[in-house]
Amino acid sequence: MSEVITYRQCPICKSSNINFAITAKDYTVSKENFEVWECTDCTVRFTQNIPSANEIGRYYKSQDYVSHSDTKKGIINRLYHWVRSFTLSSKKRLICKLTTLKTGTLLDVGAGTGAFAATMKKAGWQVTGLEPDETARQNAKQNHQLELNSPEELYNQPSDHYDAITMWHVLEHVHDLHGYLDTFKRILKPNGTLFIAVPNYTSFDADTYQEFWAAYDVPRHLYHFSPHSMDILAEQHGMQVIAHKPMWFDSFYVSMLSEQYKNGYNNLITAFWNGWLSNWEAFSDTSKCSSVIYVIRKK
Repeated sequence: MSEVITYRQCPICKSSNINFAITAKDYTVSKENFEVWECTDCTVRFTQNIPSANEIGRYYKSQDYVSHSDTKKGIINRLYHWVRSFTLSSKKRLICKLTTLKTGTLLDVGAGTGAFAATMKKAGWQVTGLEPDETARQNAKQNHQLELNSPEELYNQPSDHYDAITMWHVLEHVHDLHGYLDTFKRILKPNGTLFIAVPNYTSFDADTYQEFWAAYDVPRHLYHFSPHSMDILAEQHGMQVIAHKPMWFDSFYVSMLSEQYKNGYNNLITAFWNGWLSNWEAFSDTSKCSSVIYVIRKK
């Protein structure tokens, strides 16, 4: 019998004030439906009745899961690769600017197929990469000559060691959420910086697509963060969010997938229009972006 986790309290703030929000479908692998609940107090949303850490691996077994397979199958994945070549450079610039370092020590958690870790290594950074998926690790070794470690190695990292820790669309997948945050605080240097990028369910495109919003990505996405919930999570672990940075391309990518889920085909014109509207809504306030990079430091 499968192991299932049912929350009686909020996984972020432990409040009992939690309620059903929507039902979302796993369009990528199982086609199963999962309930998404919301905490009234900290405003995080979370997937209810999730598979345990030991059971969830089968929900990642798809050639369409681009962050593991690096597939270029289909127009959406081809666009993903084209955009990625641009975003890798912008991420590198962001890290160098906000750490005020040209080189340093970096831990990339959930490194996928290693494209970002390879970019930073080429720029002269001392990079450690962690990735749970064996296929992704093999692709990283084959394509970038990178030896990625398993996620369990996170807990063995030395204290006060890293200038930067990055998680690009990874924290929403982590079962041991609070254990990760405690460890990040321990292994960051006193002036180190944590970069966490996650989808934002309070964005315009999320509100537009509702249960078809692709960034719910149940059950792989265990949590669905709002800016307020990220503030609370950081505070709980002796850190604070010091800035929100936009991920402008995500609104278009997510809208394209959402259109496909909603209508059964790629309505690119509508998808690009909704992506543009989402970015317009967020232009003066990046905390409204489809995906937000949270820049976090120790207090």
